[in-house]
Amino acid sequence: MSPTARPAGRSSAESAYSAKDIRVLEGLAAVRKRPAMYIGGVDRDGLHHLVWEILDNAVDEAMNGHASRISVTVHGDGSVSVRDDGRGIPVDTHQPSGRPALEVILTTLHAGGKFERGVYRAAGGLHGVGASVVNALSVSLAATVWRARRRWRMEFARGKPVSGLENRGPARGSGTEIRFRPDPEIFPDPQPDPARIAARLEETSFLHRGLSISFRDQASGRTREWRHQRGLADYFDALLGRRQRKPSHAAPFHLVKDPLTADGEGRLEVVLGWTEATREDFRSYVNGIPTGSGGSHEAGLREGLAKAVRQYLGTSQRTPRGLSVTADDAREGVLAVLSVFLPDPQFQGQTKDRLNNPEIRTPVDAAVRVALEKWLHQTPSAAGRIARRVVLAARAREASRAAAAAVTRKVESRTRNVLPGKLSDCASRDARETEIFLVEGDSAGGSAKQGRDRVRQAVLPLRGKILNAASATQERVLRNRELRDIVLALGCGFGKDCDPDRLRYRRVILLADADADGHHITTLLLAYFVNYLAPLLSAGRVHVAQPPLFRLDFGGKVQWARDEAERDRILGSAPAGRKAPAITRFKGLGEMPPRILWETTLDPARRTLLRVRLGDVASGRAFIRKLMGRDPAARRKLIRGGAPDPTRLDV
Repeated sequence: MSPTARPAGRSSAESAYSAKDIRVLEGLAAVRKRPAMYIGGVDRDGLHHLVWEILDNAVDEAMNGHASRISVTVHGDGSVSVRDDGRGIPVDTHQPSGRPALEVILTTLHAGGKFERGVYRAAGGLHGVGASVVNALSVSLAATVWRARRRWRMEFARGKPVSGLENRGPARGSGTEIRFRPDPEIFPDPQPDPARIAARLEETSFLHRGLSISFRDQASGRTREWRHQRGLADYFDALLGRRQRKPSHAAPFHLVKDPLTADGEGRLEVVLGWTEATREDFRSYVNGIPTGSGGSHEAGLREGLAKAVRQYLGTSQRTPRGLSVTADDAREGVLAVLSVFLPDPQFQGQTKDRLNNPEIRTPVDAAVRVALEKWLHQTPSAAGRIARRVVLAARAREASRAAAAAVTRKVESRTRNVLPGKLSDCASRDARETEIFLVEGDSAGGSAKQGRDRVRQAVLPLRGKILNAASATQERVLRNRELRDIVLALGCGFGKDCDPDRLRYRRVILLADADADGHHITTLLLAYFVNYLAPLLSAGRVHVAQPPLFRLDFGGKVQWARDEAERDRILGSAPAGRKAPAITRFKGLGEMPPRILWETTLDPARRTLLRVRLGDVASGRAFIRKLMGRDPAARRKLIRGGAPDPTRLDV
C-alpha cells in the first residue's frame, strides 16, 4: 500500500482529522487558552495567584539581600501594584533577541535570571513563567523600573507590548513596580480581595526577618505595615493567639541551621512547641512560598521530631514500662512553623503547593532530630511537661484500644480487623463523644481527614454515587462493597439485626457537596438507611451536614452561603452603597482547604447539622420507593403533586 493510500475501513471522521488541524500556539497564546495549566484555575485562588507571582519576585530580591521594602496597593479600578527597592529588572538589550530584557521577561515563557545560581542564592520564582503569565492574563500591565539613575517604563495589554521601553528621565534609587489588572475575559470575578492579600503579606513578613512590607487598599483607604525582627518566633506567637491554644511549656524550640546540607547549601529555620490541643498543626514554606500540601521538607520535620522525642523518652527513662509511644503520640498537639531556603527547589506544578526534592528529607530529619533531642535534655522543665503530654497521649490511645477490644461485638460488625480499609477511625472508643462522616469521594475524604478532630471524628470516603438501594435487590445490596463498608464501619448490624445501641459512634453524618450531585448522593444514602438501617433514623442518630456552596467576602468580613437562596438573601441584606462582595463558588468539598472545611462544616461549635428522623417506617419506605424506585410514573406523579407528606422523613 502506498503512503498516501487510505486504509480500508477508515471512517470519514478519522480521515477529516489531518495535519491542518494541528495548531501551534505562539508566544503567550497558550497561557490565555489554558490558564489553569499555569495558575491552577480561573477561580479566586487562580486570580490571587497572579498577585503571589509578582509578590514572590519582589521577595526574591529581599531574600537575596538586594531589597528591604515592598509595598502593595489594591487600586480602585481593581488593579494591583507591587513595588520593591531591589536592583530593578534589567532594561538593556537582550541578545540574541535584540529586545529590551524587560520586554523579554514579561512576554516570553521560561525567560528569567533564576536558572543560574550566580544571580540568586535562593528564589521562589524558578521557571521564568510567573511574570509572563501574569502579563498574559492581565487586560493591562505597566512595568516601571528604577535603574542606572533613570526611570524606565513599558506598557502591555494581554501579554503584548503597547509601548516601547521609555526613558522617563533621571531618578534616584533602584527597584521595580509592576501594576496589572486581571482580565475579565479570563476571570469571572476579576476583583482582588484586599483581606486575602493583606493576610498573605503579613505571613510573608514573618518569614523574612526585618523585611518591611506595606499595604494599601484604595477603596477603603486602609493602610497597614509589617516588620518582624524575630521572624518565625513572632509568627509562632501569633498563631498561638489566633488558634487560642494553650501552650504545654514556656518557650518554644527554635532552630536555625545554615547551611543545611553537607555540600554547604540551603538554610532551615523551625519554631515548634506542644499545646493542649488534640490536633497537630504544621505550616511549611520553601523560599517564602507556602507549601500547603507539605512535601519532603515537612516529612523530614515530622520524622525528626518524632525520633527526637522517642529517643529522649528512652534515654531519660520517662516512658512507663510496657507503654509504646508512636510517632502520632509524639506529635499530638504540636504547632510548628518550618521555613527552608533551597537553591533549586522542585515544586509540584506551577502553583508550588508541595515540595518534591527527595534529597532534602534526610538533612531536615537529621538537623531537627539532633537539635531537638539536645534541647530537651538542656531544658528539663519544658522537657518534663512535654514528656508528660506525650505519655498521656499514648496512654489515652492504648486505653481507647483496650476499651474497644473489651466490648463484646459480633465478629462481622465489631472487631477492628474487619473495619473497612478506607475508614480513618477516630482515636476515642467512647461512642458517646464520637461521630463518623460518610464523605462523597476520595478527594473530599482527604480534606475531611486533614481537617477533622482525629480524636472524636472518623471519616469513611465513598466512591461517588452509591448503589440505589430503593431499586436494587437485597442480594445486590449485600454484594455492594461501598454499602458493605458502611455496615462494617457503623457496627450496628443490618436489616432486622440493626440495633442503634450497638452503633460505634454517637452520630452518623452524611457529608456531600452542596450542589445538585451532592444532594443526589445524600438522597441515595438516605434511601439505603431507610430500607436497611431504619432504626438509626428512628433513633435520630443520622444527620446531614450543611457545607457552604458560596463564600462572600465583604472587605475584611467573610460570610458563607449554603445555596443560591442564602447567597441572595445575604446580598439583599447588605447596606446600600456598600461595595459588591467577592463571591467564590466551591466546586466541591475536595477543593475546600481542610481548615475551611473544619471551620464551616466539621467544627461542632460552628457547624449546622440537619437531623433525619423517621417516624412510620412503612410510610417512609413507601415514600422512598416512589421517589427512588424503578417506576418512573410513580416518581413523576410524586413530583408533579408537590411531593406530598415529605415531612414524615423530617429531613
